[in-house]
Formats: sequence, C-alpha cells, structure tokens
Amino acid sequence: MNLFASNKVQKLTASIFQEVADRKQEAIKKGMDVIDLSVGSPDLPPPPFVVDTLVKYATDSTKYGYTLKGISEFHDAVCYFLERYSVDLESEKEVLQLMGSQDGLAHLATALINPGEYVLVPDPGYPIYEASVTIAGGVIYPMPLLAENKFLPILEDIPLEVLEKTKMMILSYPGNPVTALADKTFFEKVVKFAKQHNILVVHDFAYSELIFDHHPQISFMSIPGAREIGIEFNSLSKTFNMAGCRIGYVVGNEQAIKILGTLKSHIDYGIFYPIQQSAVMALTSDYCNLQEQKKIYEKRRDALITGLEKSGWHVTKSPATMFVWAKIPVGWKSRQFAFELIDQAGVAVVPGDAFGKLGEGYVRIALVQPPERLLDAADRIHEFLKTYA
Repeated sequence: MNLFASNKVQKLTASIFQEVADRKQEAIKKGMDVIDLSVGSPDLPPPPFVVDTLVKYATDSTKYGYTLKGISEFHDAVCYFLERYSVDLESEKEVLQLMGSQDGLAHLATALINPGEYVLVPDPGYPIYEASVTIAGGVIYPMPLLAENKFLPILEDIPLEVLEKTKMMILSYPGNPVTALADKTFFEKVVKFAKQHNILVVHDFAYSELIFDHHPQISFMSIPGAREIGIEFNSLSKTFNMAGCRIGYVVGNEQAIKILGTLKSHIDYGIFYPIQQSAVMALTSDYCNLQEQKKIYEKRRDALITGLEKSGWHVTKSPATMFVWAKIPVGWKSRQFAFELIDQAGVAVVPGDAFGKLGEGYVRIALVQPPERLLDAADRIHEFLKTYA
C-alpha cells in the first residue's frame, strides 16, 4: 500500500523541535553532554499545593470518567485570575477550557476560517499560528516584526485589498520567539483597526506572568472594546509549570468562544477531573510563587546575557518570557549556527528561521536551566566562537 499525506499536510514542514531533538540525541550517543536550551518546557516544579490537589483527587476512583468540558469551578477560577488585570468576564459565556493554549490555537482557524480567507500572522511567530491556517485552507499574510519597529507590526502597511479578505489577526505579547512587549497605546490602535476592518484579534498571552524589570503586565482583554473584537489565549503550562497537564483557556468574544467550543465538542471529552481541580487551586492561590518564579527567570536571563557578553556575543536583554531572542554573529545562517552549536559545543538552541522568514539571523534560547548551567553554556559558546573566528 502506498499512502500519501493530504495536500494540506504536505504543505506543513517537519517540526524544528523534533529536528533539534534528533540532533541532540545523536550528540548524546557520541558521549557528549548536551545542555538543552531549545524547547520551552519549564524545568521548575509546580507549586506543592497543586501537586497535593492532583494527588488528592487522583486517589478518588469516581473521578476517572469523562468531564466533557470545563467544570464550573475552573471557569470561575479563570475569571478570578484575570481580575488582577482589570478584566471582568462572564464565566459561562466568555471562557472556554482547552487542552493547553496550543490546542485552541491549533483548532481556531479550522473553526473560523474558510478556504481563501486571509489571516494576518506575525513573522517571526510561533509555528502553530501558520500551521493552523494552512490546515484550515486559509491564506497567510505575514506581518513583519522588526527590531527597528520594536517588534510590533506596522498595521498601516497592510494593503487594503488584503484587509478586505482578512478575517483574523494573530498577535502575541510578550512574544514568542521575539520577547517584545506591547503597550496600551498599541493595543488601543489594534482595537480601532480591528473594528474598522471587521477582523477578529487573537492574542496569545502564554507568558503573562514572566514580565521582567517592572514592565507593566497588560492583558489585551483589559483594553476598552477588546472583548467585542478579540479573544485571548493562556495556559497553566508556563505560569504554574503544569506543561504536561495540558490545561489552558481562551477568553473574550462570546461568538468566537461558542464557535470554537462547538468544534472542540466533536474532538475531545474534557480534561481529567483531578487536573481541573489542581488548576482551580493554582488560579485561585495567593500567587506568591509567581513573584518568586519571575525572580528565578530574571536571574537566569542575566546570567546568560552576562556570560555571552564575555564571549563577545552581545545579546539584547529580554524584557519578558523564558527565552532570549539572539541575533547571531555575522557570517552564519540560523540553522547552520544552531546545528553546529549542538555538534561542536553540546548546546541546543532553536534556529530563528523555524519561526518564519524574518527569523533568519537569530536563534531562540530557552532559559530552562539553572544559572550555573547557563553560564556553562555561555562558556561553551565562547570556545565555539573562538574556534570559528
């Protein structure tokens, strides 16, 4: 039997994270100690009370059936959590539980986009944005995110003929892979722009609690008018180190929430009840752990940046997220640099071109190791760059 992927799947590229993982395994087989700074999977544990809650409910044999959807306590907990951002939601109409924010982002375009309709996607941007539109048969219009524009898209540069066919725009601040922030002025401009052109704004807010150096934490939903034209995704993966639990949510525009919920009702049967209860406990906690966690990532960022400076690699300090978006030394291509770094130095990072055409010339470095290990990585990079100088 000869099987061929569908036309839509053939348009998708292989996951760069798998390519990097395979390269890392090859290096390990050769006896190399590899410092993995590629995938943004938290190495820190969840708060103890989250684990305790999960264990408590997991020992109850009556809690192993289908939940079908988010329990009411979870929806209420999301609303409670977002009150910190001056966001007031209707828990049963403006909140939808997801198996992680990527789950919702992956299915949103299928729920809303018809073949031929345009979606404005950031370049560089997280790969699922583009992949989801491709699967849905939509048309991708890349919005350049350039350093000289503070990694914000220039909305005025989008042609009118594109806007007339556009149904959705995806944004992410704090960003991934770029670690930029957006201010209220920009978000207010986005709301006005979306209303003018009848576009749904999709904001990925996965790094809401990893904003450093006293920069303000701004939910797009807190902007007047945002709930009329937009939705916002978040998860407990990065905030509470529950990545493997696969639980998140989307909030905002009631129509969009209902449409995505209809599609999701045909795909899964809800999240394990003990996980939902542990998420409730996290979302309604005193949040002391969030401040401590932020300090940990700031310390890691500073250690890595300082270490790289000593090697002559001057990297911009990330204002947020668990990543550093680093412009690579002149003379390299992103993929070449990343793969040689694994093979020769035992340090795994993600090449910037995996996030879009304009990611070329950069690598994304994840702060998922303790400071001493990051300093070790910086030392290895220093020796690597000396070799190729």
